[in-house]
Amino acid sequence: MTMDSVDNKKIKNIRKLNQKKYRDETNEFLVEGIHLVKEAYKEGLLKEVILEENEEIDFKVDTTYVTYNVIKSISSLDTPYKIIGVCKKKEEKEINGNVLILDGLQDPGNLGTIIRSAVAFNVDTIILSKDTVDLYNPKVVRSTQGMNFHINIIRRDLEHEINALKEKGYTVYSTDVINGKNIKNVKVNGKYAIIMGNEGNGVRENIKNLSDEKLYIKMNNDCESLNVGVATSIILYEFS
Repeated sequence: MTMDSVDNKKIKNIRKLNQKKYRDETNEFLVEGIHLVKEAYKEGLLKEVILEENEEIDFKVDTTYVTYNVIKSISSLDTPYKIIGVCKKKEEKEINGNVLILDGLQDPGNLGTIIRSAVAFNVDTIILSKDTVDLYNPKVVRSTQGMNFHINIIRRDLEHEINALKEKGYTVYSTDVINGKNIKNVKVNGKYAIIMGNEGNGVRENIKNLSDEKLYIKMNNDCESLNVGVATSIILYEFS
C-alpha cells in the first residue's frame, strides 16, 4: 500500500522531525539518501524508512511506501532523495581518548566538516557547548556524511568539563592568534583536549583562560583568517 496524503498523521509527525523541538521531544531525527540510511542501519539507529513507491532496498527494516509528493513534503531538500530514514539519537558515552571541544559554533556545515575531520584524525569524543548548533540539524547530518555515527558527541557545560578533564591529566589547548604558540612548535604528550571557537568571535575568554597552552596556525600575511572547519582540520592533522 502506498501512502499518498501529505496530511496523514504519521507523515505529519515525521515531518515535524525537521524541527529541533520535536527532535528533542522524541529523541529521533531524520537522515536522507541511501548512504546515510545505510550508515544509520549499520549502527543500529535506524527505526524505519520512508521509501518512494516502486523503489527497493536490500536490507530489512520497517518501510512505509509513499508518493513523490509525500516524500518531498518531508524532505529538507529542494530535490528530495527517494529514501528518508527515521532514526533514534545515538546514546552519549563517557568521555575518553582524544577530545575536541567546540565553543559556540553556529554554522551547520562547519560542524559537519569538523565531525568528519575529527573521525579522520583520531578524535574519540567531541564536546559541544550548550549554544552550539544542534547536532541533528538536517544540514549538520548531511554534511557529516555519516561520520556522526562513528564518534562520541556530547553536549555539556564547557567550564565544568574542561576542569574535569584537567583533573584527569589532560592537557587543554585553545586557539589564540595573538598570544598563541606556532602549532609546529607544540609538543603533544599524553591525553589532550583542543578547544575551537565560534566562527566570528573565536573561543570565549573565560573558556580560553582554562586552557594550559594556546596555539595558532602560521599563515601567509595576505590571509587574515581561516574558516573554523579548515583550521580545526589542520590542527587535528598536526596533533595526529
